[in-house]
Amino acid sequence: MPFLLSAQMQNEGTVRYLKTHNWAKMISKLDYMSKQTRERILYQWANRSEWKQYCVLHFNQNETKYEDSEEKAEPDDEGGYSWRKDLYFVKRFFEQQKMVEGHEMLGKTYIVEDSLRGFNWKIQNDLKEVAGHICMKAVYEDTVRKHKIEAWFAQDIPISAGPERFYGLPGLILEVVYNEDAIVLTADKIDYKKLTIELDEPKKLKGKRIKESDFTEVIKKHIADKTKAEEPWFWGVRY
Repeated sequence: MPFLLSAQMQNEGTVRYLKTHNWAKMISKLDYMSKQTRERILYQWANRSEWKQYCVLHFNQNETKYEDSEEKAEPDDEGGYSWRKDLYFVKRFFEQQKMVEGHEMLGKTYIVEDSLRGFNWKIQNDLKEVAGHICMKAVYEDTVRKHKIEAWFAQDIPISAGPERFYGLPGLILEVVYNEDAIVLTADKIDYKKLTIELDEPKKLKGKRIKESDFTEVIKKHIADKTKAEEPWFWGVRY
């Protein structure tokens, strides 16, 4: 009975992820920009080489919700500047095989509604410990954003979910690495508990409702425009 109770508890709760952005590595991956342009941008950000924030994933066996946390991982910049929290959430409904996402970007709000589509994960034999769990490694390549993704998932937490838009592995994803540490999300706290309102969507949700394929086209056009202008494409949309 204690084992059964423990297994049931691990099917519901909240994961907090520490998300670390490394500006130098993010900029260095933009091969469409000249070396001079990249060096100029890095010089401007010399005093702010990293940015950290908390994100949370609420989960049970049937659905998940991921969003940026209200909790700050570091103080605001000197001078009083604080990062504005745009609307962003990712919901997965596993029984209905559907998704709902909210993205505030490029001066608009997009509500993405569609059926679930899996990622072409390739599971590897590597193991490591994350947040007290032994995790297996899986890799995936995002051809739109040109990301090489490394995910570490815990098979002892039988929830096929993860941070950001990632899911579809045989266990909860506890760490994600973008482009060799350009961005790293690592679970630093797992709170197994009965959820109440945590899975609710934002009230009075307004925005342009589109399919995932249309949303991808918006991202592609933005990246193409920024590539032509030799500017970082992730200034305006999520990395």
